Amino acid sequence: MTESLVLECVALNKEFTEGPEPVRVLKDIELRVKQGERISIVGNSGSGKTTLLNLLGGLDLPSSGYVKVAGENLNHLNGNQRGRLRNRHIGFIYQFHHLLPEFDALENVAMPLLIRGDSRGVAKKQSEELLEAVGLGHRLRHKPSELSGGERQRVAIARALVTKPSCVLADEPTGNLDSHTAQTILDIMSELNQRFNISFVTVTHSHSMAVMAQRILEMEDGRLKEIDREML
Repeated sequence: MTESLVLECVALNKEFTEGPEPVRVLKDIELRVKQGERISIVGNSGSGKTTLLNLLGGLDLPSSGYVKVAGENLNHLNGNQRGRLRNRHIGFIYQFHHLLPEFDALENVAMPLLIRGDSRGVAKKQSEELLEAVGLGHRLRHKPSELSGGERQRVAIARALVTKPSCVLADEPTGNLDSHTAQTILDIMSELNQRFNISFVTVTHSHSMAVMAQRILEMEDGRLKEIDREML
């Protein structure tokens, strides 16, 4: 793993207006993610974990502070520019796969490449390679309704990685799966992290997933702090 930073945030704050008083959800968050690094973020529901991921991925902007992705300050970009940067450098995995039901596995994985303007031939080749990598080379033409929950999540992982992003942001990626399938997903994510040297920042309630990370951070009352894995 090199020492280059793929993602960082400095003095990050986020407020939402609910009723007469603003609610400060994130408080002076500092985070730096190195290339190939695996980070887990744990914390109670409502502590601000998903809000943080949305800011790191440029889906929302902070009230103050800033996020840099591949050296670019997201505050200085408009919505279209953030979208293009996100397409090149950030992959997303959610608890629910969010696959498009009318498209098969190959088409779902290829979609981010086609959106950024890659040729159909290139998109097909790279998508096939990623689906092979997650063990679904035999399910390329199956639609989401024809796949199991674990298979759908593997398609979602392939889709997140197909653009060769600098960092993948994962929000409870095994939260909707049984323990055996969840462990399979964990193993696949770990293998792909090492194979492609892609960073992973994962929000999770799963002890098994958290301890696989190199660093474990806890979100509490809107603040982020590093914790020892023995505390889990």
